[in-house]
Amino acid sequence: MCGIVGYVGGQQAAPLLTEGLARLEHRGYDSAGIAVVGSAVRVVKRAGRVQELVGAMPKRIAGRTGIGHTRWATHGPASDVNAHPHTDATGTVAVVHNGILDNAGALRRRLEDAGVELASDTDTEVIAHLVARSEADTLEAKVVEALAVIEGTYGLAVVHADFPDRVVVARNGSPLLVGVGEKEMFVASDLAALVRHTTTVAHLDDGELATITASGFTTFRADLTRTDTSAHRVDVDPSAYEHGATGTEPRMHTEMLEQPASVERTLRGRLDERFGTAHLGGLGMDPRELRAVQRVKILGCGSAYYAGQMGAQLIEELARVPADAEAASEFRYRDAVIDPDTLYVAVSQSGETVDTLLAVEEIRRKGGRVVGLVNVVGSAIARACDGGIYLHAGPETAVASTKAVTTMFVGFALLALQLGRVRDLSVADGKRLVAGLGRLPEQIEDVLAGEDRLADIGKTLARAESMFFVGRVRGYPVAREGAQKLKEISYRHAEAYQMSELKHGPLALISPDVPTVAIVPDDELTDRNIGALHEIAARGGPLVVVTHPGVDLGDLVAERIDVPRNEKELDPLLLTIPLQLVAYHAALTLGHDVDRPRNLAKSVTVE
Repeated sequence: MCGIVGYVGGQQAAPLLTEGLARLEHRGYDSAGIAVVGSAVRVVKRAGRVQELVGAMPKRIAGRTGIGHTRWATHGPASDVNAHPHTDATGTVAVVHNGILDNAGALRRRLEDAGVELASDTDTEVIAHLVARSEADTLEAKVVEALAVIEGTYGLAVVHADFPDRVVVARNGSPLLVGVGEKEMFVASDLAALVRHTTTVAHLDDGELATITASGFTTFRADLTRTDTSAHRVDVDPSAYEHGATGTEPRMHTEMLEQPASVERTLRGRLDERFGTAHLGGLGMDPRELRAVQRVKILGCGSAYYAGQMGAQLIEELARVPADAEAASEFRYRDAVIDPDTLYVAVSQSGETVDTLLAVEEIRRKGGRVVGLVNVVGSAIARACDGGIYLHAGPETAVASTKAVTTMFVGFALLALQLGRVRDLSVADGKRLVAGLGRLPEQIEDVLAGEDRLADIGKTLARAESMFFVGRVRGYPVAREGAQKLKEISYRHAEAYQMSELKHGPLALISPDVPTVAIVPDDELTDRNIGALHEIAARGGPLVVVTHPGVDLGDLVAERIDVPRNEKELDPLLLTIPLQLVAYHAALTLGHDVDRPRNLAKSVTVE
């Protein structure tokens, strides 16, 4: 959460900083600001979006060194004074910061006792004062001295009027990378801010700091000893990031329409039709090691967690290995038993989700084997894991995840197929699933082609203040993901429940004012699911049923959404797609910004 950008070089810094912030706005968008070092440190910051900051900037703000920030609020509400960068009382030091300082309260009291008047409600401001009060001779040493008394997570960048040729940055639990240009250097919390200028980057590790100047960068630890972090070229297409900064169509809509191509990329080169299996070389596990896996535990947050539930179902069905998914945000706090025969899978679009990263570190500390399912090459989770599967979904900048969730499901299907084929899954079943996976891109296209009708259903559901999403077994995580999409962008209350559990309490809430969206695939539970729908209808509850062609709903009065039929194990993916479009159009009907929902941000890098 929050976005950091920095620059040192031969160009004027301000335009580069605001351009980078526009590309990072999905990481936080309640306020933004920049600090430029010229003859002095000059700060401009505003509550609101980046365009409001640009509108407030003077025509000329000279300086070739600077830092910028777009905020997702933690300490203090969105306001001009709480926006980053933060400075000391004299305006000599400016700091931008992602993360949370656990001992901010104690540090604020210490500074106030020393006569410092704090201007903001934030935890970040204390860093600027600590750096300014240091008597060390170099900016690097000043920053290290300040960090010595800080507890918590941070990705931060610091500029100082007495050192106008440099930016010092530090990382502990919040991502930062350095971009290498031609006689100019960049820093950012996300590659999206840099790709227009460079794709040669160095990723900082936790506990590492860096100094960037126009001529290069050096990395070091808190004892000021050098580290050997080097830059490498990232294989990305810079044009793939352009829409997020400049397009007029909502990015979420574009990303939904990109799903057929994203799934095709995820599958490319990984399907073996001859032997009915998958090739996942990135796992770093040979058939003997795969066969030794006795259990699979999947860890993720939000939509990644729900995709993990779908994945656990796939693994149990295809590989006959016990599998379950758990919220990564809870995992490390319950002192989990780490089993050496369990394969742990960490799922994250950004690869920087701090709760998931901390779970990975806990597993590694206790000797467990963990692989990553992530979308961003070189991300913290990817680097922390023993191996993994890159999703290749392409950049996803809308806060509500669509194409990343879709490719997560496909990644799990590939993993389940490979695990199954080293066990007892027959070659015939393997070939059946390989063919089913190959059909997915075209079938997703078919679902997306029905957008007009799904838009009408979304407009209808937007009128309801609360609703249920229900499903059973394979359909339950689909219902959870559908409810998540609706609530996060339309702000309507949506609750997911197992269809079989309705009669054990939630049925009391059913009324003509509470619609139910039901996931009813054509499988061994169809008749039971339809029976539950009759219980809802008998109590006057409006129904929207996502199902397959040919499923007989009898005399139920319901809005029906048919999706193409694939293999039963793969059907949950196709059942998920129409729920994205329904949520999208419900949110548009209510006049909401679908790409920047209130109170949320894309990459959750704080606990």
